Amino acid sequence: MNITCLITSTHTKSFSKQLVAPVPTKPLPIDTTPFTYSTKINPFNQSINQPTQLFHKLTFNNSITQVPKRRKQKMSEETKAILATYTDPISEESTSQSTTPFIGQRFATHEAAYESYSRFAKRVGFSIRRHRTDGKDGVGRGLMRRYFVCHRAGNTPSKQPSPKPQRNRKSSRCGCQAYMRITKTSNPTNNLEWRITGFSNHHNHELLKPDQVKYLPAYRVISGFYKSRILAFSKSGISIPQMMRLLEIESCAGPGELNFTEKDVRNLIQSFKKEDEKEEDGESDDLVRVCEGMKERDGDLRFDCKRDCGGRVESIAWACNSSVELYGEFGDAVVFDTSRRLEGFNEMVFGVWVGVNNYGKPCLFGCVLLEEESLRSFTWALQVFLRFMNGKSPRTVLTDQNSCLREAIQNEMPNSKHAFCIWLIITKLPSWFNAILGDRFSDFETEFYQLYNSESEGEFEIRWREMVENYGIHSNRHILNLFALRSFWALPYLRNYFLAGLHAPGAAKLINEFIQQFLTSQTRLSHFIEQVTIPQNPSFQNQTLQTISFKTGSPIESHAALHLTPYAFAKLQDELVMAAHYAAFRTDESAFLVGHHTEGRTGSGRIVTWVPHREVLSCSCRMFEFTGILCRHVLRVLSTTNCFQIPDHYLPVRWRRAHTSEEPVQEDSDEVKELESMVSELVSEAAKDERVRKFVLEEVKGVLKRVRDKNGDVGFSS
Repeated sequence: MNITCLITSTHTKSFSKQLVAPVPTKPLPIDTTPFTYSTKINPFNQSINQPTQLFHKLTFNNSITQVPKRRKQKMSEETKAILATYTDPISEESTSQSTTPFIGQRFATHEAAYESYSRFAKRVGFSIRRHRTDGKDGVGRGLMRRYFVCHRAGNTPSKQPSPKPQRNRKSSRCGCQAYMRITKTSNPTNNLEWRITGFSNHHNHELLKPDQVKYLPAYRVISGFYKSRILAFSKSGISIPQMMRLLEIESCAGPGELNFTEKDVRNLIQSFKKEDEKEEDGESDDLVRVCEGMKERDGDLRFDCKRDCGGRVESIAWACNSSVELYGEFGDAVVFDTSRRLEGFNEMVFGVWVGVNNYGKPCLFGCVLLEEESLRSFTWALQVFLRFMNGKSPRTVLTDQNSCLREAIQNEMPNSKHAFCIWLIITKLPSWFNAILGDRFSDFETEFYQLYNSESEGEFEIRWREMVENYGIHSNRHILNLFALRSFWALPYLRNYFLAGLHAPGAAKLINEFIQQFLTSQTRLSHFIEQVTIPQNPSFQNQTLQTISFKTGSPIESHAALHLTPYAFAKLQDELVMAAHYAAFRTDESAFLVGHHTEGRTGSGRIVTWVPHREVLSCSCRMFEFTGILCRHVLRVLSTTNCFQIPDHYLPVRWRRAHTSEEPVQEDSDEVKELESMVSELVSEAAKDERVRKFVLEEVKGVLKRVRDKNGDVGFSS
């Protein structure tokens, strides 16, 4: 680059005292005699109206041109004005391209000097760090001198003895003497600036190559853009090697060309987690304050929390008083779902106690946040839950396959039947067997579910051995574990215990949809507590009116429709429809063999016991014990023996419409029985014709409205 400058000869020596030219390779000593100059622009773009002055034309071609000495003259006022507007070419701007530092190089700030030296160091093959300073900001003249040294300067510091184990990390320091010293000075315009007053580039170690120097800690910097991408990838569950590959693709970089490593990404993610822990601790404290406020305000909340030795919330459990009331009615079968973890609470385990009411709708009994899935945590959760529920244990509790939880339930709820949710097991089958079985996995999954529904324990064990033999998975640890714990999940081993339908795969969808009404990824848990108290209020139990349609027209169907909720009636109605396809053969005075009509007496069937005078019913399929709904086999025997009503105790209070803890006093009166008979006959007649059914429906609505008005009007008089 050629640069032409016009300079008056009368002031050459004056300028030479102020200006120093940069040298491409090594610094030159400041010479007060010759004038040296290099710049990008003509600094003297003002016309000088002195025709008697001699101008010299100087041309620079990437080299130093010296002006001969001139007689020292006094600086004129005009020249001083020019100097005031002159920008020294030997400055931060002209040396920003990683040039070699040299004595006299100037910078506006010490940070600019550091950045310039750092760029040079990276180009050469080392990194730098801040070393000693002279002076101190705010004291005297402030910070006056700074030293920047090679990252390998100094000696290995000796470690102080400590009772804690220390990492034996090798130090990179080797006493390197390379350094740069800058000093604060005043320029001709009395503005403060920093000038290099000492520099050495002599290293006692090998310098790194360009493809190696980028791995020095000083240059492994993750920008804000990459930080946001890494955070998003981390929340999505992407592994660190996959993150690196994605970032390389996004940056159009080859493998290993990013200026940070997998270790840096791992450390960054760890720092994110530490920051989240601080925020989550605050969120946990907010949750405790919300619980305390609700308890003081209306007393409708029971809660307990456990803190660690540092005062941080470790576990917290809560339940509404209305949930306690519901548990007293529908807490016979409970799911303790611990499959969720909350991102906003340091990935704490979120457990929910859920059951179903008489309308088949989920009802929430309580919630718990646990720091970990350990025996100690689960034991605390069970103890608190029992205390909330006044010491009443459920008849059956369903959970995930967790050895710690299994042991805790065995210790804290010894009288409860513990079972595993089959829908939680089925969701794990792909991760357990997909890679092993390949294309045969779909057939295995179908066969596994059929085996789960086996009729008897003997049938289950025979078919299990056949399945294991067929797929060659004898030694698979998951197969061994499932068979060892078969009494916790296989239906043949659970048919004697009441599960309220919570064992079915459909229960998973029901529970998930219920929880997601209140708890989403954007919901704060403190708001969730306030939200769930609304539907748990007993007044919420006014269920949506469901239409009942009759399918058989039998008196048993009409009788069941009077007592059971639409949910329970639909279950019994399905069995009643299927009962028409079965035949019943008396084998004893009180025993029947019931099987499908295509099988006859020789086919395998179910043994049904029916003692009319004692109104005792039982079936070998154990469906009533399992679900609280009579099976098709029993219903077929009732029809065969001309029994047109279901015995009262086989219409469980749990599944009844008007569910109350006490039966009405007039239940056994003749008037009530006559009314039931009339209503049953009315329903049977209405089911025969659609036009008649509509007529009866309208009339009954009117009668029912008048009856309700009469019961609600204290001042009513006939």
